[in-house]
Amino acid sequence: MAIPLLNYAPATQNSRVTGYTVGSDNTPRIYTTANLLSGSELDELIEAAYRQIFFHAFASDREKFLESQLRSGNISVRQFVRGLILSSTYRSSFYDKNSNYRFVEQTVQRVLGRDVYSDREKITWSIVVATKGIEGFIDALINSDEYLEAFGDDILPYQRRRVLPSQRIGEVPFNLKSPRYDAYHRGQLGFPQLIWQNTVRTYVSTDRQPKTGDPALFLNMARSISSPAANATPVSAQNLDYERLVPYRR
Repeated sequence: MAIPLLNYAPATQNSRVTGYTVGSDNTPRIYTTANLLSGSELDELIEAAYRQIFFHAFASDREKFLESQLRSGNISVRQFVRGLILSSTYRSSFYDKNSNYRFVEQTVQRVLGRDVYSDREKITWSIVVATKGIEGFIDALINSDEYLEAFGDDILPYQRRRVLPSQRIGEVPFNLKSPRYDAYHRGQLGFPQLIWQNTVRTYVSTDRQPKTGDPALFLNMARSISSPAANATPVSAQNLDYERLVPYRR
């Protein structure tokens, strides 16, 4: 008997309330294959998919077979996203380097375009990962009503409602606030590392450099002058003959 999903309530109105937003530089661009795309536009969609799922993909990380299937129209954008998440690159980069809770958080951000609502949602999807595996978890996200209503088959997932009218600064992008490795694995990999230099380097801006005639230019010369120390024997005030020392006119 399959274990039913736990009930969890949305804890924010950010992604589930329809609102009017004014476009800006922070507004995400929506990539879709609903209209017939040219070759260059399809290339931009594929690059955006790698940024959304992997954040960055090297040449060895690219899924050439999935790309060819998408270009030929054999699979939809939703199936392309599913293939990227089930790839060995995503598994080794996110699943193998994190706990199930963190893996769920990062995958929900990339697939559904929002943060997890609460720890209860993390626990809910972590149970799915433990019982049905990664593929069952991804299928549950891809086939969910939330995904289909927000993106459907043709729209590439993106960070929804990142810019809110009531906030001066929008939400931080997912790839910045949720790094690939957690603190434990960052420590295992040995970073961040503090590198100390033996020589301390200083930089003085041009407007603060001494000009001609500045006394600072003669400081080294003054320090190089060696004057002999005075070897006068100290004399007590009681031994001074003030009558002979005071000058007077004869």
